[in-house]
Amino acid sequence: MIFKNYSFHNDHNGKKISKHRILIAFSFILAILFVILVNIYYLQVVHFSEYQLRSIKNHIRLIPIAPKRGNIYDRNGIPLAINRNLYQLELTSKNIKISSKTILNLHKIFNITNNDIEIIKKNGNINTYLNDIIINHELNEPELSYFCNNRYLFPEINIRKSQIRYYPFGKTLTHVIGYTSKINDQDISYLNKIKKTSDYIVTKNIGKLGIESYYEDILHGKIGYKEIEINSGGKEIREINKTLPVSGSNIYLTIDLKLQQYIEKITANKGRLAVVASNPKNGEILAMVSAPSYDANLFVHGISNKDYKFLLDDKDLPLYNRTIQAVYPPASTVKPYIALTALEAGVISKKTNIFDPGWWKMPGSKKCYRDWKKKGHGYLNVTKSIEESSDTFFYQLAYNMGIDYISEWMMKFGYGQNTGVDLPQESKGNIPTRDWKIANFKKPWYQGDTIPIGIGQGYWTATPLQMNKALNILINNGVIKIPHILHYVGSKNSKIFFNEPFSKNTIKSNLNYWNIVKDGMYGVANRKNGTGYQSFSDAPYKIAAKSGTAQVFSLKESETYNSYKLNESLRDHKLMNAFAPYNQPIIAVTIIMENSSKHKIGVIMRQILDFFILNQKKK
Repeated sequence: MIFKNYSFHNDHNGKKISKHRILIAFSFILAILFVILVNIYYLQVVHFSEYQLRSIKNHIRLIPIAPKRGNIYDRNGIPLAINRNLYQLELTSKNIKISSKTILNLHKIFNITNNDIEIIKKNGNINTYLNDIIINHELNEPELSYFCNNRYLFPEINIRKSQIRYYPFGKTLTHVIGYTSKINDQDISYLNKIKKTSDYIVTKNIGKLGIESYYEDILHGKIGYKEIEINSGGKEIREINKTLPVSGSNIYLTIDLKLQQYIEKITANKGRLAVVASNPKNGEILAMVSAPSYDANLFVHGISNKDYKFLLDDKDLPLYNRTIQAVYPPASTVKPYIALTALEAGVISKKTNIFDPGWWKMPGSKKCYRDWKKKGHGYLNVTKSIEESSDTFFYQLAYNMGIDYISEWMMKFGYGQNTGVDLPQESKGNIPTRDWKIANFKKPWYQGDTIPIGIGQGYWTATPLQMNKALNILINNGVIKIPHILHYVGSKNSKIFFNEPFSKNTIKSNLNYWNIVKDGMYGVANRKNGTGYQSFSDAPYKIAAKSGTAQVFSLKESETYNSYKLNESLRDHKLMNAFAPYNQPIIAVTIIMENSSKHKIGVIMRQILDFFILNQKKK
């Protein structure tokens, strides 16, 4: 009986435990069903739109379409930078592990090197924002035909038709136009910063220098897209939708290509030089020559190490844009501005006469400042001092005015500041002040430092474009015109013109003072005592000019300058400003010839003025 009672009791407890377990299991199943139902509701109702979009994306591929880059033309519609079609091999970034068989075929058929393959892999790892990697090889017609007929040999490779920049005139205007080249890490960083990376998903090149860089936003355009339906194997079924890209706008420059080419022709083989020609009426730059130059087409595909090293090692620095980057002492070209400043200060009048014995000494000092003319110029008024370019006269003016007054007025003429030109990498040059010398040399400004400033020497440096801008300010009696290269954007039927040719600031001075100093420049070219009389007096129109010689080093009092005995790098620079016709100027030209002794700068200036003005008369 004890055994039976025990069995019954155990059976009763077992049924209780079994019911309890069933209840727990049933509750667990209900909980799971509840979670599943909630999740289904969450997926199918709450987030239906989101997951529907994801589902669509699984079978729809969004393919970006590159915009066409805008062309660049000169003022007369001559193309200076255009696009040409090319075919290149393309490796999708998802397949950067190329099979050895494909690599072998690339080597054998297209002459792709191991180094090229490594660069491709590197680019695939670095430029993760790109959809594909271009193999740097432009296919010619036989190669393109072979690839199409033997597509099976290159399973990881596609062909991409694209456009690439081409500069029809090679070295001409490279420093103005600049060039486009491959997007690098620095470019990507900048695009990320300005939040425009997505605009360059299928764009491989970007403007690097010059107009190509400065107006990149205008030239680049807007990216387009097409939606492609694909099957589970990734094969295209049909095109669903397409948003066309917006081409970049065409740009027309103020540059006159024929004038540019003529200047390059007459200055060829004449060494390192810079020429700026502008329209004083509005600040338009008509020509901008920096010699030597280089062919921008070298950079479009990516310049080779050999070619780049050749340019870097060239002692004449062809990569250097001398018109806006190089700085020189402006020398005697500034004498008209110094004279106007002295007239404004009341230091001299039109009737003032100063005797020039060929030297000048500062009161209380033994130091002698020599004139370029050993025997001196005799008695000079302000007009004659400009005509004959007396140094002694301007030493005296500088001493009387002092550095503070001079620097204040020369800054009004644009020295020591950016000109506002629409090109990157412009140098400011330097108009010295007391604070500048303390900051740079930890020494105070001495009175003797001011004297060479009067003839554009000493610590004073300027770019050729700054000198040209100052000349235009003089021509316009103090009205400041901003030098610029953009003429207009768009087509002939829809033009957006450059709209900032003037500065709100003007130099206010007596009209008679402007006329006095310009008459001195007229005398340089047209009066027998003028330093430029021989070059300009017989022109069929009237010219005003001012030349200068910038010393590279100082001679001792006992030494005589002899360019033929000096190393070329120590020879003086030649400078000249000129405008014409005198009464109604339509062109202002600045020329600088580095370390030049053989070539006559006046002859070159006359040729440039004749070419432009006589052709204008024909038109």
